[in-house]
Amino acid sequence: MAISKLQLPQGVSAHEFKSPVLLADALALNVAKHLSDAIDARGTATLVVSGGRSPVAFFQNLSKQKLDWSKVVVTLADERWVPVEHADSNAGLLKRYLLQGPAAKAKFLSLYSATANLELAAEQADRLLAELPPIDVLILGMGDDGHTASLFPNSPNLADALKVDGVRRCYPMLAPTVPHQRLTMSRALLASAKNTVLSISGQSKLITLSAALASDDVAAMPIRAFLQPTLEIYWCP
Repeated sequence: MAISKLQLPQGVSAHEFKSPVLLADALALNVAKHLSDAIDARGTATLVVSGGRSPVAFFQNLSKQKLDWSKVVVTLADERWVPVEHADSNAGLLKRYLLQGPAAKAKFLSLYSATANLELAAEQADRLLAELPPIDVLILGMGDDGHTASLFPNSPNLADALKVDGVRRCYPMLAPTVPHQRLTMSRALLASAKNTVLSISGQSKLITLSAALASDDVAAMPIRAFLQPTLEIYWCP
């Protein structure tokens, strides 16, 4: 299956690459251009990224782009509720691969806090995100179950987190098949991004995307909330 075979909603564009390296290169150039344009227009730029193993090459490439990184705010669409030193911390991932060299001058807003419980951590992150400037670029990933960020099907807070007009910015979230509790931006905040990219690789992700396109049940596959005009999809085998 090729991504060109999918019936994408009007306005959604797809870019197919032959390898993860080529995808990472192209995505880094695209993101850097959007951030540079935002700095030129407003004096600042805001980037929201997703964690996991897939974005490492993209982070490394983006960190080398010529930008006034001191004017860039970086934060995460979601985070595992673990200390930055933990191997599964998304913040730790960014510090190792993106916030290096000139990019270390960017202002990083961490969703994690060492509070008594996950709910308190989400409340603290919600207050922090109240200070987040408008999102210029959002990079999303997608799981084989159709989750994106940490908006997992069947998680207890999912219905509230998926409200189109919700005012809360961050929710505690439970991932049903992985060990760590999560913090995630709400659909309303994520959807406010000026430019959104879904970056995926492998045939299994195309199969998931095809299933997502076949229905509009957002709770069953939360990625459906973002399959809307202006979305760009980056894919490689």
